[in-house]
Amino acid sequence: MHKFVLVTLVLTLVVMTCTTEQNAPKKQTGYCLISYNVWYGFTRVPERKPDWLLWMQEQAPDFVALQELNGYDVDQLKEDARQWGHDHSVLLKEDGFPTGLTSRFPIQDVKIYRDGFHHGLLRATINRFYFYVIHLHPSNWQFRHQEISRILADIRSLPKNASIFLVGDFNTFSRHDSLFYAHGRLEPFFQTRDAEYNEQNLKNGTLDYTVLDQLMNAGFIDLEFSQRGQDYQFTGSFPTKIEKPGDHGSQRRLDYVFATANLAERIIRADIVADERTWRLSDHLPMLVVFE
Repeated sequence: MHKFVLVTLVLTLVVMTCTTEQNAPKKQTGYCLISYNVWYGFTRVPERKPDWLLWMQEQAPDFVALQELNGYDVDQLKEDARQWGHDHSVLLKEDGFPTGLTSRFPIQDVKIYRDGFHHGLLRATINRFYFYVIHLHPSNWQFRHQEISRILADIRSLPKNASIFLVGDFNTFSRHDSLFYAHGRLEPFFQTRDAEYNEQNLKNGTLDYTVLDQLMNAGFIDLEFSQRGQDYQFTGSFPTKIEKPGDHGSQRRLDYVFATANLAERIIRADIVADERTWRLSDHLPMLVVFE
């Protein structure tokens, strides 16, 4: 067999597509990763779950990291994962706010951490990629700081030059977005929450950027930021247009995918998917990454 034909066949086997309404009908090639916080596992809006499952099928992802799988058990996650073509899945836990990971490929070396993490931490390897599925504390910057420190300590135990994705709802702010928060509306919002609910969202009265600073200082790349072009318009990932009681503050980016430099250089696309459907499926927008 000619070398060119062999290479073509190999590429055909590993290349998948990833599409969204905003770029349809154009197909994108490469591995596709989706991160999605699905607001209480659709237990509060069950009528929206069929459309979410259809949306997931349309994306044809290779890897999916999910947060807030409330009400899920192992079998429910398996059933949903098969809807978007995944035969492999793992659930962090069945109480509280679980996270989960699904894949077209076998999931190996699964590690579950509960101590020192508000919602827990899920780590696994797929195709020699390390995935950390993350859901940090929702209302305490100091606790989030400790969680990230624990994650970085765990990463130091991995082989040198490991290919690592940190994926999920980090519930905190990136210094890259500070310009988009200069309107000053978030500080009063969080001041009210801190006073009424005994939370610790603000650090000395200001938004805290130091949690994600830890990751960037350790060499991790904020993939969405790395792909911003000159025409970039900030949307944030939370809140969406879904109907929820109460005030949820101004648009902000809480959902991220960070990666080691050896993966970041292979990124084709990394963005928050904001379209007519995703604005109303969950209270978070999904994060989508395509890489070679």
